[in-house]
Formats: sequence, C-alpha cells, structure tokens
Amino acid sequence: MLGLALENNMHIKKGDNVIIITGKDKGKKGKIINVLVRENKVIVEGANMMKKHQRPRKSGEKGSMKNIEMPIHASNVKKLD
Repeated sequence: MLGLALENNMHIKKGDNVIIITGKDKGKKGKIINVLVRENKVIVEGANMMKKHQRPRKSGEKGSMKNIEMPIHASNVKKLD
C-alpha cells in the first residue's frame, strides 16, 4: 500500500463492553475480543456465532462442530458506559 496511511480512528477497542444495534444479534451485549482495524470490523464475545466443521485429525477419531465468533462491522456496535 504505497501512499496510504492506516488511521486508527475506531470508536471502540479490545476489552470494551458493547451492544449490537443492528443485525440478527440486535440487542445482545458482549465484550470485544479482537479488533480488525484494516477491515473496520470487531469480534464480539458470544455474538454472530457460526458453526465450523472440524475434520478428524487421526484415524478412528470423530469429527466435531465448533461454534466460533465471526467479525461484525464496527458501525453495527455501540459502546456501553
């Protein structure tokens, strides 16, 4: 990225308590786990969950399904005081 400066002007940071204001998880409250500054997205604990299929690593082992949090656009969350 030549000539482009990355500005960190997000209104929230890791560890903040937020409420989701739009989308399927509207009204849920949680803590910010991770901030993706370049994509302008955040990962909120317990919100925007997705099932991930885990393949078995060894023979005879069973596969499993994990619930993981997916990123939400930063404009869809509001900081709680």
